[in-house]
Amino acid sequence: MGVKSVLAKPYASVVARSIRKWSNDAHRAQEYIFQQLVNKGRKTDFGKDHQFQNIATYNDFKSNVPINDYEGLRPYIDSIKEGGESVLWPGKPLYLAKTSGTTSGTKYIPLTKDSLPNHINSARNALLMYINETGNNSFVNGKMIFLSGSPVLDTMGSILTGRLSGIVNHHVPKYLKRSQLPTYQTNCIEDWETKINKIVEETYHQDMRLISGIPPWVVMYFENLIERTGKRSIKEIFPNFSLLVHGGVNFEPYKDKLFNLIGDKVDTIETYPASEGFIAFQDSQKAEGLLLNVDSGIFFEFIPSGEIFTENPTRIRLEDVETGKNYAIIINSNAGLWGYLIGDTIKFVNKNPHRIVVTGRVSHFISAFGEHVIGEEVAGALSETIKEIPAEVVEFTIAPQVSANGEKPYHEWFIEFSQQPHDLNQFIAKLDENLVKRNSYYADLIKGHILQPLKISLIQKNGFREYMKSKGKLGGQNKVPHLSNDRSFASELQKWKVN
Repeated sequence: MGVKSVLAKPYASVVARSIRKWSNDAHRAQEYIFQQLVNKGRKTDFGKDHQFQNIATYNDFKSNVPINDYEGLRPYIDSIKEGGESVLWPGKPLYLAKTSGTTSGTKYIPLTKDSLPNHINSARNALLMYINETGNNSFVNGKMIFLSGSPVLDTMGSILTGRLSGIVNHHVPKYLKRSQLPTYQTNCIEDWETKINKIVEETYHQDMRLISGIPPWVVMYFENLIERTGKRSIKEIFPNFSLLVHGGVNFEPYKDKLFNLIGDKVDTIETYPASEGFIAFQDSQKAEGLLLNVDSGIFFEFIPSGEIFTENPTRIRLEDVETGKNYAIIINSNAGLWGYLIGDTIKFVNKNPHRIVVTGRVSHFISAFGEHVIGEEVAGALSETIKEIPAEVVEFTIAPQVSANGEKPYHEWFIEFSQQPHDLNQFIAKLDENLVKRNSYYADLIKGHILQPLKISLIQKNGFREYMKSKGKLGGQNKVPHLSNDRSFASELQKWKVN
C-alpha cells in the first residue's frame, strides 16, 4: 500500500464532512455567496452599470440584472480582451477559457483567481467522496489518464487563453502529476487521431487504474487500445482499472458499448463541468443524481424550461425549486458571469441534499411540430430500447423531416451501430413506442396521425468521427448534438449515410 493511498482515506473523510455540512444547509450557503458576489460586484463596471449599490435582496438583484447569454456580456468581455480591469470582476482574469458557441463563434469565458478553485477542487471532491463512501483508494497508487484538450496556451493582451481542460491541466496537484498520463508533449498534439494513437502507445503497457473523459472519445481510446494490443477487452490490458470518470454528454447511450469494451463492471463517477463553472458532481454510488455545487462561488438561479423563450420568464433561486421539473440554469459567479444562461436544462431528483440530473440543452430539442422532445427523453427511450432489443450504438443524432409528396412528417434518427439489432424494423417500432411513453405531445401527434413514426437512417462505420473531423471538431471537449430543431446538421451528415 502506497503513501498516497494511506493518506487518501483520512483526507477524504475530512472533505466529505465539509461537503455534507454545506450540502445539508444549501440555502444558507447560497445566501452567503449571493451577498459576497454582490459586494464584490459593486466595484466593477458591470456592477456600476446595473446599480449594484442599490441591491440588498434577491428581488432587487432580479430587477437590476437581466438574464444574459454570451452576446449580452460580450461588450464587457471585449473590454477585458482590450485590457480593461474590474470589468466583470475586480482586477483582471487569470485566463480566458475558449469554447465554441453556435451563434457567437468562439466564446471567451473569464477565469479569475477566485473562480479557479471551483474547477480544480470540484473534480478532486468527486474522487474524495467516492473514496470516503466505497473505501476504494487503490486507484491513487496507479496511473491515471484524463483525455483532454491541449494545455498549450495563447495570450490575449496580458491574459492567457486556451481550452478549459488545457488550463486545468496546469493546476493538477504535484502528487497527482507523477501518476498522470499522457505526457505533456503528447497532450499538446492538436490532431486528435494522432494524439489518440500516441496516447495508446504511452499507456497500453502501464498500470492504468483511473480513466477520465467524454464517453465517445473514451470509446475511441478503448477501441484503439484493443486494436493495438490484440486483447479482447480493456480489463485484459489494464487488470487494475477500477474507476471511469465521465461527463459532458448523457452517459446512457454509450454505457453498454463502454462496458462491453471494458469487459467487466467498473465503478463510474459522473461530473458536470463547464467552462462557465463546475456545476455538480456525483457524490454517491448509491443515490441518484449529481450534487449541486452550492458552496463554490456560484449563485444559482433557475427558469422553468417551458418559459425559456418567453418575454418575462419566472426566475427563482434554489429554495423555490421543485423536484421532477425541468429548469434552465442561470449562474452568477466569482468569474464575473451575471445572470448567465449557460444553455443546459436540469431536473432536481432530490432537495435534501440538492441533487440534479442533466436533461438536455436549451438549444438542443425538436419542436418542429409542437412536440418539444428533449435530450433526456430520447436518451431514455434509446436506452430502454437497447435493453429490450440488444444493439450497440456508437453515436446518434435526430432531426425533423418535413416530408414531400403528401407523406406525413417524422423524426429522422441517424444512428451508427457497432452492433445492429437483429430486426431493425422491430427496433424502430419499439424506439418510437418508448418515446411516445416519455413525451405526451409527441404521443398526441403520433396518435392523431399528424406525425408518422420515427425512421432510422444508418450511418457508416466511423461516419460521425469523419464528420467531426471534417469540421475540425474531432476529440477534446467537442460533442455531437443529439437533437436539432432543423436539418442543418442532418444535411451535412448525408455523405456518411448507408445507401
